[in-house]
Amino acid sequence: MNKKIWDPSNKLKKNSNLFKFENFLSDRYSRKFKGNYENIHKWSVNNPEDFWESVWDFSKVKGIKSNKKIKKSKKFFKNIFLPNSKLNFCENLLSKNTEEKAITFISENGFRETRSWKQLNKNVKNISYFLKKINIKSKDRVAAYMPNTSETVEAFLGTVAIGAIWSSCSPDFGVNGIVERFSQIKPKVLIVTDKYFYAGKKINVLERVPEIVKKIPSIKHVVISKYPGQPNLKKLPKFNKIKTYNWKNLIKKKFPVIKYYQFDFEHDLSILYSSGTTGKPKCICHKSGGVLLQHLKEHQLHCDIKENDNVFYFTTCGWMMWNWLISVLASKASIVLFDGFPLFKNKDLLLKIANKEKITLLGVSAKYIDTLRKTKKNYKNIYKLSRLRTICSTGSPLSENSFNYVYKNIKTNLHLASISGGTDIVSCFVLGNLYQSVYSGEIQCKGLGMDVRVFNEKGKSVLNQKGELVCVNPFPSIPLRFWNDHNDEKFKKTYFNKYKNIWHHGDYAKITNNKGFVIYGRSDTTLNPGGVRLGTAEIYSEIEQFKEIKESLVVGQSWDNDIRIILFVILNPKYQLNENLIKKLKLKIRKNASPRHVPKKIISINDIPRTKSGKIVELSVKNIIEGKKIKNKEALVNPESLYQFKNLKELKY
Repeated sequence: MNKKIWDPSNKLKKNSNLFKFENFLSDRYSRKFKGNYENIHKWSVNNPEDFWESVWDFSKVKGIKSNKKIKKSKKFFKNIFLPNSKLNFCENLLSKNTEEKAITFISENGFRETRSWKQLNKNVKNISYFLKKINIKSKDRVAAYMPNTSETVEAFLGTVAIGAIWSSCSPDFGVNGIVERFSQIKPKVLIVTDKYFYAGKKINVLERVPEIVKKIPSIKHVVISKYPGQPNLKKLPKFNKIKTYNWKNLIKKKFPVIKYYQFDFEHDLSILYSSGTTGKPKCICHKSGGVLLQHLKEHQLHCDIKENDNVFYFTTCGWMMWNWLISVLASKASIVLFDGFPLFKNKDLLLKIANKEKITLLGVSAKYIDTLRKTKKNYKNIYKLSRLRTICSTGSPLSENSFNYVYKNIKTNLHLASISGGTDIVSCFVLGNLYQSVYSGEIQCKGLGMDVRVFNEKGKSVLNQKGELVCVNPFPSIPLRFWNDHNDEKFKKTYFNKYKNIWHHGDYAKITNNKGFVIYGRSDTTLNPGGVRLGTAEIYSEIEQFKEIKESLVVGQSWDNDIRIILFVILNPKYQLNENLIKKLKLKIRKNASPRHVPKKIISINDIPRTKSGKIVELSVKNIIEGKKIKNKEALVNPESLYQFKNLKELKY
């Protein structure tokens, strides 16, 4: 059993939103939950109609709530929550209209600017009016090729305010990656930045636009925004038969005030994309009401976000965590945006920002925490982080070592919540809460309203055994559909092919004795020699303890009618992959992970292929070493790294 490393105090529990929600439910339904998270969760999955309606009422959603709570269907993804209810997603996020700070933007080079709620309201209404003026209607698509700036937030809110559908990619996607995604949804408008900065380099984005608009003929209008802190655009470029607009001029104008129209709860909100590492990216269409309710639940009840909090998540506009972060505005909290390289000049740059900006919730990747851990610094001696109450970690499993490091070297009294979900539901299946203890290496709990389980190979629910992460009950943030997916064929194949009428998420996981969760990586990259399964995360957690190793990647190679384990490592400077180190690595894996999963080969490499959101793509490496064609290299931030795995002589024998 994993070690308990943090307990919430009674004072913390009683000051929490979860405590208020428990009392709200007790008063409304005459039930006693006894301050027990498990009791509240059990009630939430047994009474989904009452639970989701209660989230609406507790979080004071602006809209028209119908009397009917759910329209049931035998098909998992056809259940409709709060049918005939209406709301405007943008109106709910513009939850204040004061001179208080709504958004802070910070670039890697230290440029900082803020938007007040009043400025945000004005700019969003101007963008909405402009889109209407150029004849953008409900369900038309607006695409953004933008960095993580205040302008991108305003463009998103202005788009969804009029019922148009938003879709964004960050500028680290190349032209082919953009075309492959946006061409599928046929946007009428492209909102683009002129440039962006990463690791001290200035990258010109405007020079890519001619090829993009040529290959996506549906684009009739291009809006160009300058990068914050940079000189104004001197002259707008001309593109053949395309109307171009300067963002600055649109914001300056005094357009009439727009009255918010309320759309159906199921109305299209945004289109996000699967990583595309196994083929053409899937266009996942999400709905307004379900996403809003799910985010309000996660922010307020699981992350304890309150009015005037200051919330930061390191993300780009091409990752679902960007959408999650922007929805924080609906809880009357402000958001902090960072654009650039998170380790620029200093590995603790994000901690420095958290300290200076008085961040209350800091969201980072597990990889970032591991990077801090490897500095061996005690950041408690450098930063007070006086306002910081919560650290959230996602992107990949957070190891026990990293859990321990946070409490020992960053801050002792805080809620460390490892969370896991996906672009598929633009939210979480498992995450944290302030009623339960934190155990090293474990995600605390199932999300409220989500009946999450782990199934074995026979489709039976198991405890303390590894298996497939599933959700057996419908929930509001199930995607509407995949774009251009005839009869939902791809949709059903993706989530409902393995288990009939049950959401199969594709994560390899275990429910612990503490009723927490351990995620071992994607189940399609699970290591399976001799039929014995082991998650890739279990290997990584052992390897990352070596001072000689900077990073690692592990795959199973088809060999001699079985699977053999191949470990690739990036060495830290001054170290070599000699026989002594290979022996130590193998011994560590044999002793602490599994004797069956000791690597047959350990090979030194210089880079690890990753998606734009930082996830390691083991499946692409497995395919390339087995001679299979790699599809959609544009999904990777560093596609050139794949070439080092091709025709490796060490893997020929």
